[in-house]
Amino acid sequence: MNRKTVFYIALPIAVIAGAATFHRTQRNNELSHQASVKGEGTVAVTLVNVQERTFRPAVAFTGTLLAVNRAELKAEITGRVTRVAVQEGDTVAAGALLGAQDEDDYALGMQAAEAQLAQARAQALQAQRDNDRSVALLEKRSITRQAAQQAETVYNATKAAAQAADSNLGLARLRLKKARLVAPFAGQVSRRLVQPGEMLNPGQTAFEVVDNRKLEIRADLPTEAMSQIKVGQRATFRAIGLNQLVEGRVAQVSPSLSQDGRTLRVRVEVPNPDGLLKGGLFVEGVILGEGETKSPALPATLLKPQDRDAELYISEQGAAARRKVVLGAEQDGYRPISGLPVGTQVIDSGKDLVGVGSRLRVSTPAAGGK
Repeated sequence: MNRKTVFYIALPIAVIAGAATFHRTQRNNELSHQASVKGEGTVAVTLVNVQERTFRPAVAFTGTLLAVNRAELKAEITGRVTRVAVQEGDTVAAGALLGAQDEDDYALGMQAAEAQLAQARAQALQAQRDNDRSVALLEKRSITRQAAQQAETVYNATKAAAQAADSNLGLARLRLKKARLVAPFAGQVSRRLVQPGEMLNPGQTAFEVVDNRKLEIRADLPTEAMSQIKVGQRATFRAIGLNQLVEGRVAQVSPSLSQDGRTLRVRVEVPNPDGLLKGGLFVEGVILGEGETKSPALPATLLKPQDRDAELYISEQGAAARRKVVLGAEQDGYRPISGLPVGTQVIDSGKDLVGVGSRLRVSTPAAGGK
């Protein structure tokens, strides 16, 4: 084996060995640091003070976001699908064609009806002229009364035929209209349930169109909240998958309770001009009532949105202590709490590293919020 071969074999081995040594050194340094921290018994943390803040009475609700304008387009006639013009997710304008059944057949039928109407009107017009001429000739006694009556009869018959042809054209147009499925408003195609060549029967759903620019939540509230809820009140909520708080307004309060008398149905409208929210999202929120109360509070970012109670670590004489608290609904970035007095220092950054009795090293002064 020559020296060059030995070099090319030894070089990768040396690189791998060097990398392993480097990572081993880094890990040892980290373990040494953790052991040092543990030996010192201190954990670096930041603190947040419990504040007193003003909150409004709130009625909690849950529900599902739905588009205010949503429609299932169903077949009105029996026929084979001859055209599908959209895909799911397509944006469509009001009146846009989505699909059609036997479109060519119905279009030809309408053209035939138009031709029949034109012919009937021409015949009626000629009959009218003949009738007018016979009336003039009868006054001059140039024709018999019987001939004049016959011209009048022909005119009435052709006029009735023209009216019948006009009705037939109307029916042909209606059949063609029913054969074409169009968007009833501007929006997006949320579902497409047909393929070209399929047979559709009356009542069978072919498309679903939604307009997500305005959404709504239909929520059932306990009867105890009946005196607190009014049209126009502000509602705030969070949706799964979205970190930000969303706002809406109570648009309708049911005039009567549910059949069992236990719940009150309200409708909350939610503007959605940027399309960030989607129909079908499950939401949890509150409807804010009138009046104000003061309560200890913490920033909502310190707490998990779905929690109704929590265990927090506080700083007590330089050590971590655990406390249980009950959480209220978020309002303007804060959540009311019960179980801690105003001024209590709650551990924020570093809370996952401490345990009961851990000695604390505050890296920044205690603050009222983030």
